[in-house]
Amino acid sequence: MIDDRIPALWDTMASGWAAGDAARFASVFAADVDFVNVQGETLFGRDAVEARHAQLFTATYRATTLSASVISIRKLGHRLSIVLAMSEIAPFGVVTHAQAVVRHGGAPEIIAFHNMILKGPTS
Repeated sequence: MIDDRIPALWDTMASGWAAGDAARFASVFAADVDFVNVQGETLFGRDAVEARHAQLFTATYRATTLSASVISIRKLGHRLSIVLAMSEIAPFGVVTHAQAVVRHGGAPEIIAFHNMILKGPTS
C-alpha cells in the first residue's frame, strides 16, 4: 500500500515556497538528500537545499508561488517509492517535471530529487 502522506510532501514544498520559507520548503527532504535542480546544480543534504532556496526566495523567485501535483507513485520496495510530480512557478509560467525517491515507513521524506524545466508539450 502506498503511503497517503507522500503527496503532502509537495503541498509542504508549495506552502514553503509561497511563504518564502526555505526551511519549510526543505523540511520534506532527508538530511542526506541528493538534489538536482532545474539548472543541473547538484546539492547534497537538506541544509544545502535550504540555503540555496533561501537565496532564490530573496532574489529570482521572490514573491512567486509554486503549484505542485503528484502524477504517479510507484512502490519500489517495502520502504521506497518513486514519485513523478509536475510543478508550475507563477507568475513566470515555468513548468517543471520532477522525479523523486521517497523513503517511507516512518515519516516519508525525499532522499533523491531530480527536477527539470520542460521543453515542449506536457502531454
